[in-house]
Amino acid sequence: MMDNDTKYSTEVATLAGGCFWCLEAVYDQLKGVLNVVSGYSGGQVSNPSYKTVCTGETGHAEVVQVTFNPLIITYRELLEVFFTIHDPTTLNRQGADVGTQYRSAIFYHDPDQKSTAEGVIQELEHEMIWDKPIVTELIPSTVFYSAEDYHQEYFQRNPYQGYCSAVIAPKVAKFRKMYLEKLKQ
Repeated sequence: MMDNDTKYSTEVATLAGGCFWCLEAVYDQLKGVLNVVSGYSGGQVSNPSYKTVCTGETGHAEVVQVTFNPLIITYRELLEVFFTIHDPTTLNRQGADVGTQYRSAIFYHDPDQKSTAEGVIQELEHEMIWDKPIVTELIPSTVFYSAEDYHQEYFQRNPYQGYCSAVIAPKVAKFRKMYLEKLKQ
């Protein structure tokens, strides 16, 4: 049973790791995650649409904004998941998705998040998990724009769509295997 402090303690993480559908599909399943919204951050155009973001000219990245209870799952744990579900060594791409909108980025909301992200990146670099250096950008959080309604819960609503079956489902399966103990019931 949660007490009131545990029940209502929330923080926000904003993460870009390629297509937002992939990230949303994973973070929705974690204990302590209260809400995941697909959207856009890091650009210079107000109220961008998916169509304009896809041109690569707005400067936005596809992101998820994750509202979580830090007493159940920490920001560090969210970042550990983040670095296992995308390739942080490819500049402006994830697999076949190419463009600045698919870049790897952490939009930190406060100095503690920045410090935690720097620490996680440094540890991963030291462990030399990848053959190439991590290119994940560490950027102060800017305005977040929610993506159009049809992008929200996309994988959950369209599991048999081609991209979902070929790209998202394998990422979700890998994640579920690695983080079984952290999944919602």
